[in-house]
Amino acid sequence: MSIRHYSPRRNRRIGISPRMNTLLLTVLAIALLLQVTYPLVDGEILRVLTIATIYWGAGAMLLHALLAYGLRYALTYLGFTFLFALIIEHVGVITSWPFGQYSYSPDLGLQIYAVPLVVPFAWIMMAHPILVISRRVAGHWVFLYAGVGLAAWDLFLDPLMVSAGRWTWVINGPHVPFQPEIPLSNTFGWLLTGMGLMSILHLILPRERRKVGASLFAVELYLIWVLFSGIVGNLFFFNRPGVALFAGAIFGAVLTPYLLTRWLGHP
Repeated sequence: MSIRHYSPRRNRRIGISPRMNTLLLTVLAIALLLQVTYPLVDGEILRVLTIATIYWGAGAMLLHALLAYGLRYALTYLGFTFLFALIIEHVGVITSWPFGQYSYSPDLGLQIYAVPLVVPFAWIMMAHPILVISRRVAGHWVFLYAGVGLAAWDLFLDPLMVSAGRWTWVINGPHVPFQPEIPLSNTFGWLLTGMGLMSILHLILPRERRKVGASLFAVELYLIWVLFSGIVGNLFFFNRPGVALFAGAIFGAVLTPYLLTRWLGHP
């Protein structure tokens, strides 16, 4: 008779090199610092800052995707999300479906089929981190959980961009709570398209991180910042407490289960 001792399998994943980690955190820090300065400037500086913030944020999340999940993940994610967003936004501008009737300002720079180039990169900036947390907590409901996450983020984004004149809406029906300038159809459109995008990304992208790869710290920090800056910005800088509480409650409800699993451990 033999006695076997059970030893739990150790996590064999190794972190990336200090140089690569510094690069990732530097790109992320620049993206966050650009957002910090947003309420402090106006005019042409604000316009350029808006575009730069999206590109740097997208760059940070793409770099994390590469360092954490590998080249195949990063390239597939970039290519598919860009095309998906461009097609959906073009259909939306031309047909007013599924978001409602809206148009983009030329202030956002180069346009492709009536869609500013920077807009698909806003999708790229958020879809990866939302997918990462959804895969951890949502089980078979990743598409729904992640779709709600994208729609919740847009509740912060749209009132900010509309007030700056980056895009405008025609209101023909009910509006988003505390956002009279944005139709409720936009939120339903984001939920619908978000579920579609995330269901496909969940299907085609690798799920396991590289054995030598970046941790999830950059993703977690970025999403916590989105929640924190959205609440604080609307409360103290943009004078929109309703947006802070409404959007903050929904985005917080998406983020909290993930943070609890990180704190308590995944079952």
